Amino acid sequence: MEARGRVVVVGSLNADLVVRTARFPRAGETLHGEDLRILPGGKSANQAVAAGRLGGDVALVGAVGDDANGQLLRGAVADAGVDVAGVRVLEGSATGTAVITVDAAGENTIVVSPGANGRLSAADVDAAHGAFAGAAVLGLCLEVDMEVVLAAARRAHAAGTTVVTNLSPFGPVPEELLALTDVLLVNEHEAAQLVAPAGGAAADVGRLAGLLADRGVDRAVVTTGSAGCVVLDRGAEPVRVPSVRVDPVDTTGCGDAFTGALAMRLAAGDDLVTAARFAVVVGAFAATRLGAQSSYPTPEELDTFLADHA
Repeated sequence: MEARGRVVVVGSLNADLVVRTARFPRAGETLHGEDLRILPGGKSANQAVAAGRLGGDVALVGAVGDDANGQLLRGAVADAGVDVAGVRVLEGSATGTAVITVDAAGENTIVVSPGANGRLSAADVDAAHGAFAGAAVLGLCLEVDMEVVLAAARRAHAAGTTVVTNLSPFGPVPEELLALTDVLLVNEHEAAQLVAPAGGAAADVGRLAGLLADRGVDRAVVTTGSAGCVVLDRGAEPVRVPSVRVDPVDTTGCGDAFTGALAMRLAAGDDLVTAARFAVVVGAFAATRLGAQSSYPTPEELDTFLADHA
């Protein structure tokens, strides 16, 4: 199926400072690591790049500083075919950064300093109205101020654009955002926090679907790590979508690859289950390479990957 329909992503761009080490340090411990790498990242930029590299028509709205990292990020996103007219360059501000440690198993820890992302405003969303024109899908995450997220969701909802909200990094979620969201994307832990904020966990997928519906969420994709995801869609039976088995090199940005691929396929007209089946493959591919954006496939690379894992 040819990609059609624009995806607009509103949110964060970060420079990823990545170091690999055998294991994560304990409190107060110093470990030796490999050479530091500075890679383009940020959840929203990652999602836009994933969709763009796959052939989607994508626009990104965000902010970077007037520094070398800002130039790196804007250039990387543009190189993926993403429209960056809505990415502001803020004078006197540092670009957002994420300090990432990757262990021998490919797992990661991440600490984010927002930088210019913290200065993105609802006014910037209004100024980027051209990016929203004719958009089929809006992609959101929680790595920028909630007022920015809500402003984008309101604009998209009013235009009939499908709003895909990734509740990551997880925090307090306004009821208005849930009401404006058409497809909620969460991992198992985020889903449990959303429906049982006191610390309880949903007992099973069927119960989770009901608890999410109680919060006004009728359509959701719950990612389950290397197992794939579960699609919950308007009272239908939950659909488990298995992932592709790989030996992970680095899981940084795999969730963003999944989200970008899901948004791109929804914009292309896929139903939610079909889009999720595509997205789990893209997420698995991303785990086989180091970094976030640098690990995302082109359609040709994805075809080869599928042939090798048939």
